[in-house]
Amino acid sequence: MSGTFFVYIFASRKLGTLYIGYTSDLARRLHEHREEGMPGFTSKYGVKRLVHYEVFDDPRIAQQRERSLKR
Repeated sequence: MSGTFFVYIFASRKLGTLYIGYTSDLARRLHEHREEGMPGFTSKYGVKRLVHYEVFDDPRIAQQRERSLKR
């Protein structure tokens, strides 16, 4: 699989709740988090601010990085 993949960290506020994920479409995920269109963790805790992202060419490496950050 080719393309660009992103590992990202969203935050609710300074020293607040963090959400770590990965995606192939960072702009879409940012929109989803900000619009709270999906029920769940991000809407419950108001996790809307993109505070960090990393770019990868391989989705497996992106998934490994996501898991590493979550640990």
